[in-house]
Amino acid sequence: MKTSMEYIYQIYLDGSLTEAAEKLHLTQPALSLAVRQEEKNIGSAIFDRSQRPWTLTMAGETYIRVAEQIKWLESDLSRELKELRDLNTGQIHIGGSHYINCFFLAEILADFTKKYPGIKLQISEDSSARLSKRLERRELDMTFSCAPEQINRFRHQPAFFDHILLAVPKQMALSRSIKESAMSASDIQQKRHLSTDCPRASLREFQEIEFILLQKGNNLHNRSLAMFEEAGFNPKVKMTLSQLVTAYRFAEQGLGATFISDRIIFTAPSGELLYFSIASQHANRLFYMLLSQRNYTAHSVNAFIKFMQEWVLEKEGAHFP
Repeated sequence: MKTSMEYIYQIYLDGSLTEAAEKLHLTQPALSLAVRQEEKNIGSAIFDRSQRPWTLTMAGETYIRVAEQIKWLESDLSRELKELRDLNTGQIHIGGSHYINCFFLAEILADFTKKYPGIKLQISEDSSARLSKRLERRELDMTFSCAPEQINRFRHQPAFFDHILLAVPKQMALSRSIKESAMSASDIQQKRHLSTDCPRASLREFQEIEFILLQKGNNLHNRSLAMFEEAGFNPKVKMTLSQLVTAYRFAEQGLGATFISDRIIFTAPSGELLYFSIASQHANRLFYMLLSQRNYTAHSVNAFIKFMQEWVLEKEGAHFP
């Protein structure tokens, strides 16, 4: 049997007595009576019924905050007891952007499931900002970000580096001097762009060409603007897109230059583009895995963190600060 707190939490989620009653398999009068009895017990109204959907009063906000804490503690207790029975089972819910899921997590998860076949994986794909909100609500075990404003809100550990390059269609007119610093996809796959003697191009050299940028809300959008500001010019923006891979494919078709992660070139090299290492601190990113602020971290989550860090060290030789 569900408690009054669970009833009220369901109304809070739905914003409607009608919808909550249907999900709880109760009549509306019975659910309304339970709410009023709880409000009588605490001596204050929980919901402001003058608005549709219902909103929380100040007392209601406190009530829901405590209700969520109780739900989290119960969930942690259940999970911890279950994992004590069998440390080779469990589940992990990971949130990642399309870029992270495709070009970082896929290979790691494939190897992880071979070592831990009993651990169930659930993957959610969304923007970094929305995933961090879901992590805050403890709907996820972890997600990833390189944005300081997100990293500082959670427990975090370094996950991986990536390096931003400028990808320019070969048919675009460039000066002979700048072409001398161009690299091929093969050069990137051989990690020439990471060597200390690799020439770094000034973004100012590209101010006459058109760019494909990512939309606001994407970390690479902000970094792109910071690099343009360093170079002292406003770019000629042909279009803005939501996905990094789409921008890469559009650039491949000659629609404009774009900033691209080296990880995408490792996996999907294009011979139709020239690649340039840009002289800017914003071109280097360190992604962190973000963990919720819960007191208990599941054995399965700890196992994945350890596995991922060892995998990145072995495969990529990454040493974090």
